[in-house]
Amino acid sequence: MSGRVVTNIKGCLKTNVLTLLTLAGVFGGVILGIALRPPGSEKWAQRDAMYVGFLGELFLRMLKALILPLIVSSLISAVGNLDLSLSGKIGARAIAYYMVTTVIAVIIGIILVVSIHPGQGNDEGIHKDEASSRDTTTADTLMDLVRNMFPPNLVQAAGFQYQTLLTRPTDEELAAYREKVGNDSAEMPKEMFKISGNYREGSNIIGLVVFAIVFGIVISMMKKQGEILLQFFTAMSEAMMYLTRIVIWLSPVGVCFLIAAKILELESFSVLLGQLGMYFLTVLIGLTVHGFVVLLLLYTLVVRKLPFGFVANIVQPLATAFGTSSSSATLPLTIAALEEKNGVDPRIARFVLPIGATINMDGTALYEAVAAIFIAQVRGVTLGLGQIIAISITATAASIGAAGIPQAGLVTMVMVLDTVGLPAGDVSLILAVDWLLDRFRTTINVLGDSLGAGIVNHLSKRELEKMGAHDGDVIKVENGIEATQM
Repeated sequence: MSGRVVTNIKGCLKTNVLTLLTLAGVFGGVILGIALRPPGSEKWAQRDAMYVGFLGELFLRMLKALILPLIVSSLISAVGNLDLSLSGKIGARAIAYYMVTTVIAVIIGIILVVSIHPGQGNDEGIHKDEASSRDTTTADTLMDLVRNMFPPNLVQAAGFQYQTLLTRPTDEELAAYREKVGNDSAEMPKEMFKISGNYREGSNIIGLVVFAIVFGIVISMMKKQGEILLQFFTAMSEAMMYLTRIVIWLSPVGVCFLIAAKILELESFSVLLGQLGMYFLTVLIGLTVHGFVVLLLLYTLVVRKLPFGFVANIVQPLATAFGTSSSSATLPLTIAALEEKNGVDPRIARFVLPIGATINMDGTALYEAVAAIFIAQVRGVTLGLGQIIAISITATAASIGAAGIPQAGLVTMVMVLDTVGLPAGDVSLILAVDWLLDRFRTTINVLGDSLGAGIVNHLSKRELEKMGAHDGDVIKVENGIEATQM
């Protein structure tokens, strides 16, 4: 018995070694920062703090280098590999479910973070960022968003985004306007400013995402002619995920020095701790509402059956998702549980769940939307409607392209920050609790995939009956659970 306990402990440590190391990095960074800057002492000079955070900066640079190849290859391979030959209606239902639930998750996150405002109390916290503000209108921001969806140059889109610039009137123009309206103190409305445009530094992720999705659809439509291209992007996607895993293993060291440097340059560490606690609570409330209210209600309305028995049968995959922080690693258990315990047709489970593990990241989308707006609040940056819409679209796209491995959301989080002009280095503000939130959002991802398979299975009974009974051999999957081979 003791030998089994030791074996289980070793297995648990082996499975969670990255999480334990990341946690050690978080505590190490806090201890290092407090040791270098005792309570009551003044903040360090920016240059001195930069030296401490140099290794963390390198870690962030490696994460940013992964963004474009990871997102583009993942989206092209995911869309290109969609096999709608099983049934166009079944595939359409699965994609519609994933898109709707992801958008709902983002909306819930945005409503909560705007309402709760976890980043308030900034007067003594991190310095406010005035550089991000510029003269613009909501219409201009929304139009820029659409313009960036269709970049004229894909190479340029890898490093620059288009933005509309409004030039303030000269004194002569303002005087002429005031004379015209008969008011010596009137200010010219922004709609009358001179319009120009330029390209600011920062990857046009939205444009590249739109191109990747369309390109993937075209490859899928080409059938055999597109197989070589599809194999290339699939292999590239796998290679980038492997490379991402390697970089993520460096996160404990990067996290340690990023947090230490942030503590050294803060005006007040205690204020940030309060903000971080509210941020953690906001994300947790959002995940709970989405996972255990919205998704369960959606299942009940569609299937006309209470979801509690269905959820009880997938406790093992949910626990595994929480323990491993990986929806991909949980996939075999999820498939087996749905087929064996919930009676989901193997053709549905084997078709819907792999797609879901790739593109359905409700928890990740919600977290990234909340995190981006939280960081803007901490910095004192006011986001307009257009910027919030840009965050929602980018968070949705980022969640689709996120790798199903532990802490891969850090890569796409940098992308979301870049969309609204926030510094990538500010991701260090949330690293202290990211390791734990990663487990919760992965659990919600797996729950959403499973409920989606149940909904699609219920709606597709007629198509499945027309296809005939499913016969197959029994295969073994992880942990000795049997499933049926298609």
